[in-house]
Amino acid sequence: MKSSAVLLTIGQLARRAGVATSALRFYEAEGLIAATRSAGGHRQYPRHVLRRVAFIRAAQVVGLTLPQIRAALATLPDGRTPNKADWTRLSAQWTPLLDERIAALQQLRERLTGCIGCGCLSLKACALYNPADVKREEGPGPRLLKLHPNSP
Repeated sequence: MKSSAVLLTIGQLARRAGVATSALRFYEAEGLIAATRSAGGHRQYPRHVLRRVAFIRAAQVVGLTLPQIRAALATLPDGRTPNKADWTRLSAQWTPLLDERIAALQQLRERLTGCIGCGCLSLKACALYNPADVKREEGPGPRLLKLHPNSP
């Protein structure tokens, strides 16, 4: 049997990829990875799925959402595993996202330092939670702090 034909169980893939089996089932349900089934109905993964899982995890660390990761993987021909050239092309597209996050975190750090100095945390006047009292335009009630433009 050639190494490319070696199939891994879900447990083997989880150990080698450093993720939980539940994460692999979730990735499969989301269409990010695919498994075949043994005669007994157990999931079996080709070895190349290891690289695909590594790609998914790296993209998540960058901050991509699963729909963004799915879209990136969909650009690959025939659903193949990303190679070095693919990673270079796709990761270059993520640079603006990282730049936005870095800028947002730097701005948060600057505001947080000022906030620690005043200690107010007033929802009406706090520069961290409600800069320039912009939340009053959204009506009464609590509002979420957004660390970056893509946060919920």
